[in-house]
Order: sequence, then C-alpha cells, then structure tokens
Amino acid sequence: MSIKIYSDLGSGSYRRVAAAAKIMGVEYERVNIDLFKGESHTPDFLKLNPHGLTPVLQDGETVIWESSAINLYLAEKVGSALVGRTASERHQVIQWMFWSGEQWRHFFVLLFDERVAARAMGKPQNSAIVELALTKIRSAASVLDAHLSNRQFIVGNELTLADIDIAAPFSQINRSKPPLNEYPNLVAWQQRLLDTVPAWAETKHDLDGRMDTFFNGIGVEF
Repeated sequence: MSIKIYSDLGSGSYRRVAAAAKIMGVEYERVNIDLFKGESHTPDFLKLNPHGLTPVLQDGETVIWESSAINLYLAEKVGSALVGRTASERHQVIQWMFWSGEQWRHFFVLLFDERVAARAMGKPQNSAIVELALTKIRSAASVLDAHLSNRQFIVGNELTLADIDIAAPFSQINRSKPPLNEYPNLVAWQQRLLDTVPAWAETKHDLDGRMDTFFNGIGVEF
C-alpha cells in the first residue's frame, strides 16, 4: 500500500513534509483536503486527526499527524541523513525541532490567524494577540540570528529537518508580515535555502499559487 498524505497545498505545515519528501525521494499519494471548504472537519477526516488539521500521513495501518513527526517517520523509514549523520547531530536536530514548535512556529500561526485568516473572514484583528506574537517572534529570531552568524545550516554542515522546521514560517511572510527582515543572518539563511534546495523553492511556488488563487478569488490583497 502506498503512503498517503492528506493535505492542502496552501498549508505551510504540508510544505515542510512535501519538501522533505522530495529531498529524501519518498513517493506518496497526496489526498487533497481543502481547508478553505472545511474538509479537515468532516467526520471521516476527524477519524484520522481529531484536531482537524493537515497534513496527516497514512502508511498502511500507521497514521501520523504533526509535520515534524511525519518527517521523522519518513526519514527513519528511508534512513535519511536529514535527521543528522551522527548521534550528536541527531540530538541537536531534534532539539531544534522541539524548539521550533515551542518557541517559534506557534507565534507565526497566531500572527497569521490575526493578520490573514481574520481578514479573509471579514473580522478585525486582535491587537493584543498581534503584539504578543511580534514580541515572541523577535525574541526567538534574535536567538536564531546569533546562531546563524557563523554557520550555513542550523545543525552541522548540511541541510537537516531542523532547517525545514525553522524555515516554515517564511512560507507566509508576504501575507502575515512578521519582522524577520530585522535579522540579516536569518534572512540570508532563508535565501540560501531557496537558492540551493530546489525542493524548498518548488514547494514555495506551489503554496503561493494556492494561496494567491484563493485570496484573489475573494478579493483580498496583501
């Protein structure tokens, strides 16, 4: 049975899985779940992920949600170096992936919800939430900018899942407009990924096409 991944092309979380799978040469069937039509909250989908979120991986009897967990599963399945080449690197990769979920990506989701999703639904943004998100993003970005001052990648000397996890918020920066341009090392690192990792550039194109089509359709510009 082939691997299935349930997703929407406009999801930054799916972009992480799609990019990693391309890099690792993992083939799968993408099952489209239209988030804008609420398809992630149908009874059938909620049996896969009770949180109603994408992406979800199904590999035979194995069902995994959360992009980081999916990427670790795929990397272990094919023996990919994206999890690090040594035990020390693996521990660092996992450390940064956990950090990304706790201290980084969460606040970009809050910003997206207020500056993008709320606008799409014709609702006012909550300025208190926006200020909290910006404060937390700047705090974490300062740590990353310092970390990247003398290195090309988050861990070791090559791309790992840590880079993919931490790069994810750049997927929506033209819409949610976080203050990432204040951090030159972080900006240079992201551009380096786009220039040297074809899968990262390709998935950006896919995501932007999906999001632009939707927002153009409802007459919202960013």
